[in-house]
Amino acid sequence: MSFRTWGVVLSAVLLGGCFEVNTSQAPIATTYPISEQHRMQAAHHWDVLAQHEAREIIAKRDLWGKPLYVEKHDQETAFSRGFRSLLTSALVEQGAIVRTQPDGSAHVSFDVQVISYDDRGFIRPPQGALTALAAGIAVATIPFNHWTEPALSLIPAAALADTFSGSWTTTGQQEIIITTQVSQYDTLRYSSSNMYYINAGDSEHYGASQTDGHTGLPLSSDW
Repeated sequence: MSFRTWGVVLSAVLLGGCFEVNTSQAPIATTYPISEQHRMQAAHHWDVLAQHEAREIIAKRDLWGKPLYVEKHDQETAFSRGFRSLLTSALVEQGAIVRTQPDGSAHVSFDVQVISYDDRGFIRPPQGALTALAAGIAVATIPFNHWTEPALSLIPAAALADTFSGSWTTTGQQEIIITTQVSQYDTLRYSSSNMYYINAGDSEHYGASQTDGHTGLPLSSDW
């Protein structure tokens, strides 16, 4: 680059500093630090959450020695039936007093919100995924250049798949928020919320309609 070109670039930078360049008509979109969120796609995952919530409830000092009653949902779903049974079993196994009637008990309840995204923006792949892909392609080209049996190039790719395929998942367009609470005498004694990705075809397990993916109240044309 010539001296004249460098002079033009430097002048433009200096002139830019003379104006209010740190302004915008609207907030500029930025990103968050990398975080992780589990995908819930098996009844075992419901049990993992139930075991976790049972441990946290029992560890809550305000609830030591208090009998518990796990509430039923008015409109049961596959998840509400399964999670209620799993949570009840986990509480009993871990030493909690669980009653079959609500009188005189602290009430354990849980709520599920299904969230659907129709136009989620770009989400970067996991860290190192693109580098690993490029390395795999590079390794796969070696047999075509040097080996008499190019089919052997599948071996490195298969080895990588065997090693890392258990960690592969997609972000998806649907999530759920599961909130578990314990209340007594109109006072919350415990509240915990957990977020998960779910498969699109599983949304009905959590109470979402197949048409819009959102939970809601039944609609009527009667007034």
